[in-house]
Amino acid sequence: MDITVAIDAMGGDHGPHVTIPAALKALESDQQLNIVLVGLSDAIEAELKANKASASPRLRIHHASEVVTMDESPQSALKNKKDSSMRVAINLVKSGEANACVSAGNTGALMATARFVLKTLPGIDRPAIASTLPSENGNTYMLDLGANADCTPEHLYQFAIMGAMLVSCIEHKERPTVGLLNIGSEDIKGNEVVKQAGELLRASHLNFYGNVEGDDIFKGTVDLVVCDGFVGNVSLKTTEGLAHMMGKFLTQEFKKSWLTKLMALCAMPVLKAFKKRLDPRRYNGASFLGLRGIVVKSHGGADQLAYLTAIHVAIEEARSGVLRRITEQLEIEHIQPSKAVGISQDTQ
Repeated sequence: MDITVAIDAMGGDHGPHVTIPAALKALESDQQLNIVLVGLSDAIEAELKANKASASPRLRIHHASEVVTMDESPQSALKNKKDSSMRVAINLVKSGEANACVSAGNTGALMATARFVLKTLPGIDRPAIASTLPSENGNTYMLDLGANADCTPEHLYQFAIMGAMLVSCIEHKERPTVGLLNIGSEDIKGNEVVKQAGELLRASHLNFYGNVEGDDIFKGTVDLVVCDGFVGNVSLKTTEGLAHMMGKFLTQEFKKSWLTKLMALCAMPVLKAFKKRLDPRRYNGASFLGLRGIVVKSHGGADQLAYLTAIHVAIEEARSGVLRRITEQLEIEHIQPSKAVGISQDTQ
């Protein structure tokens, strides 16, 4: 199945120096893939030349005259950057010229622009950010990771539907298990929002496991962990900090003496395998679920391998029909939009 992905070539900390080589790698590995590089045409052409490549039927350049900076406010990006590489790439998804969009740009600006341009699916009040984390059983999917700090029970219910369909499509699991992140596994624990969300999920057609705790994320107790964006983002950043600390401590211990250095040399194959297994680049690419189009957010500081992973996430979502599955499940659940208003976005 031919897929076209629009790449925000200017987004992220490194811009074309990362996005374009990653796009070229993606084209090499997938003969049914087409890519549109969106951004300043001169910069894109210069980077293509540096990589001994050029535009072709499968690799098109679409000029955009503006760039959204990493510290720009969502409001400014929406109002003042209507021809930004980010917005033009999303517009290509809306027009049907692309099946998905990938950007490493400012998270808040990307979410605000995507929501404004694409709108939400019928029955979805707020988009949510979903991604994968390593676990003992492979991968654990989690949402929301920062788009919505304050949620109603209905929002968490909608997140569960969207996330479950994402896992079903990507992991090819007919009925993935869904867990609601809480301070205990008992139904009576948690705040009122979580308790009411649990009641909605128990009455749903989803494969609801029940409440899960923080350690269940990495045990792989369930396929999908659902929470609000405040808790999800704090959990994600805590995980990143812990992984960094563990790596630093391990390096320090192996450098303490000639004996520990020798032990490190002997253990090098195991250490390399361990590092590869937990390599965050292998889990790059967060999905903006709930929109009428596929948008994948890469980490702003992603290197070529990490950005390539994000591109593969977008391709897999487009090919597996995630939007169709979410829409079908919303109909099964008889979901209606709630009256709740307001959205808090993580712009970091």
